[in-house]
Amino acid sequence: MRKVLSLAILAVIALGQTSAQDNKLTAKEKKEGWTLLFDGTSFKGWRKCNATEMAANWEINENAMKVKRGEQKGRGLDGDILFDAEKYGDFELSIDWKIEKEGNSGIFYYIVETPGKPIYNAAPEVQVLDNWYAGDNKLTNHLAGSLYDMLPALPQNAKPAGEWNTIVIRVKDGKATHKQNGAVVVEYTLWTPEWYELVAKSKFKDWPGFKEGPAKEGYIGLQDHGYDCWFKNIKIRKL
Repeated sequence: MRKVLSLAILAVIALGQTSAQDNKLTAKEKKEGWTLLFDGTSFKGWRKCNATEMAANWEINENAMKVKRGEQKGRGLDGDILFDAEKYGDFELSIDWKIEKEGNSGIFYYIVETPGKPIYNAAPEVQVLDNWYAGDNKLTNHLAGSLYDMLPALPQNAKPAGEWNTIVIRVKDGKATHKQNGAVVVEYTLWTPEWYELVAKSKFKDWPGFKEGPAKEGYIGLQDHGYDCWFKNIKIRKL
């Protein structure tokens, strides 16, 4: 009996390990409608914004998509990328990320490509940051998990540089939440007077894409801000 119990315990442990594998969906996630945007081995479905090829300064590293910084920290190499296999309206997106010391990056949604314009021209950004040492850590709405330059992530629960964080971005009928490391840290509603008031008080106040939008659907994207940053377990489901 003791041997049977031991085998049962080992089986449960093994099942838990299997369900936690990087870049894999569990049976429960598949049933809930989740799909992977990154298979752990290739950049299938991804490309540079306003281009046809993948950005050259990305690699597969530690079972993750890694954007590599150039010789100068903080200066990107025009490597902002998007997943172009599908556009999303109502969705729930989950991403694990970690960043180097002093690092800065971002996650975008509702991206609309405009020739000659950057990826963030009209797309809301969820901040990715080393809160402790990054130069852009002076404003609360610039810290990790925040709706960049608009709403702070509270409580601020990001982990230090070199450690993995999980961000879940959910948008349904314009109502958006950011859940960081298991806690809801930001809530807002798009296309409302309150939203446009946030825009008016932000650096985006004179940006046509923000004054008019954002769009009702678009691509998911990741930022090259000139720092080493890793992304894995990138999965999404339509709502």
